Amino acid sequence: MTTYEPSNPLIVQSDHTVLVEVDSPNYEAARNELVRFAELVKSPEHIHTYRITPLSIWNARAAGIAADEIAEALCRFSKYQVPEHVLVEINDFSSRFGRLRIRLDTKGLVLSSDTETLAEEIAHSKSAGGLLSDRISETEFLIKSANRGKIKQVLIKIGYPAEDLAGYVRGEQVSFSVLDTTQAGEKFIFRPYQKQAADIFYAGGSKRGGAGVIVLPCGAGKTIVGISCMEQLQTSTLILTTSVTAIRQWKTELLDKTSLMEDDIGEYSGANKEIGLITIATYQIMTYRPDKEGDFPHLQLFDNRNWGLIIYDEVHMLPAPVFQVTAGLQARRRLGLTATLVREDGKEEDVFALIGPKKVDVPWKEMENQGWIAKARCCEIRMPLPEDLRMPYAVADKRKKFRISSENPAKQQVIRQILELHKDKQVLLIGMYIDQLKDVAGDFNIPLITGSTTQARRDDLYRDFRDGRINILAVSKVANFAVDLPDASVAIQISGTFGSRQEEAQRLGRILRPKQGENQAYFYSLVTRDTVEQDFALKRQLFLCEQGYQYSIKAADGF
Repeated sequence: MTTYEPSNPLIVQSDHTVLVEVDSPNYEAARNELVRFAELVKSPEHIHTYRITPLSIWNARAAGIAADEIAEALCRFSKYQVPEHVLVEINDFSSRFGRLRIRLDTKGLVLSSDTETLAEEIAHSKSAGGLLSDRISETEFLIKSANRGKIKQVLIKIGYPAEDLAGYVRGEQVSFSVLDTTQAGEKFIFRPYQKQAADIFYAGGSKRGGAGVIVLPCGAGKTIVGISCMEQLQTSTLILTTSVTAIRQWKTELLDKTSLMEDDIGEYSGANKEIGLITIATYQIMTYRPDKEGDFPHLQLFDNRNWGLIIYDEVHMLPAPVFQVTAGLQARRRLGLTATLVREDGKEEDVFALIGPKKVDVPWKEMENQGWIAKARCCEIRMPLPEDLRMPYAVADKRKKFRISSENPAKQQVIRQILELHKDKQVLLIGMYIDQLKDVAGDFNIPLITGSTTQARRDDLYRDFRDGRINILAVSKVANFAVDLPDASVAIQISGTFGSRQEEAQRLGRILRPKQGENQAYFYSLVTRDTVEQDFALKRQLFLCEQGYQYSIKAADGF
């Protein structure tokens, strides 16, 4: 019989939400369990709210967490008795995972159910029924290969995610090795968690591996995990990423740490259309089309080679047209890499169905405690809106209110104070509004990278920053993703994209590469007090609070 302790932090409610008391001595241990099977909804100062959903349970199941483990964790940390029906429904959500399976046999591609009743439900579903071909038994249907992804999308929306065991094509063989000593002359070995993540994805080459998402903090070396997966598969690989800068970083890592040669790796971007044994392309070029009603000419890249593996870097950024093509690529192994599965468009179910379930999710704080990423102090600095902007703010619509508060000129003085405090550190100044960034960069004589900066200029500035020739760099949201600046240890966020949780995580991630010495990073978010910017800042911080980071809040005049 479970004994419920008054000092425990959890209050499990009948609507599947879980309240968490931050001041409890067991808060950290409870949060570490909770994030494995629930998602954070809001995180004000003292009580955080999580939600248990079918998808959060299915991702937990795919990561090897059983329903009784989830129930045990809830009961162990709950202040009061856990509602019985919540435990029953967790068990029900969990049991739905794998009741439908897709496999390949002599008859073709087969969708099978564990009961005739469920088979009937699927057969009579308007959305699923049209994707089925012949019924070959009471519990089995043939499906066309072209519908393999579509049926998985539909079934997860019905509430029964299919386990895909149909296997994959081998793809064009590529032989290469990972070097013990890099081309730069440094010893190289996969970190334990990197090798473990790749092994879980590969699953010994079995049908249970080969499709899924690996979630690791920024700075933990997701590119290296991708290389480890490539080494195990030895097959032609298409890598999709967010920018030309990211393409160059993937290529640099592959050339430095493997036996692959320059001619083996193709860059497919606006400037180059190379297709190699290993090809790295941007999402931007894949979704380019001459006009809004036209086709996407570069999506044919998916068919231009017999790919054995497709890697979706920053998979939470995957654009809709690539989702659509991916539905038809289910016979190819698919690896998603990300620091956060949060999608602002709510398409987490499509990631689960089309790329694969979450296979690995290592908490950021766990990585920090082991020294693999830098320790981070997060501070929100609040300042008032100047008197002359209060009336324009009062009469503006919500979007304009956000811009006025984000571009608060009072932030300039706070920036000056932070730069003085960290004058011996490598600093990134990050913002959303270009005019604001230009003003700040001009006032402090800081080089600036925006979307209009040429790739050559970006490469030069990133190189100068990495090499220490400049120690402060201003960047727009073009630097949110896949920019490797290992020595950056301070980030000053002067404006952000409304309530984007993924952006907050990515921006903190720019400074989490492990550091020499104290291994300490500092993340400052400048926010105008008592405005919509402050409201959005709370939403932005959700993901980082879920990972265990706490924001200290300071007033600008007391900073």
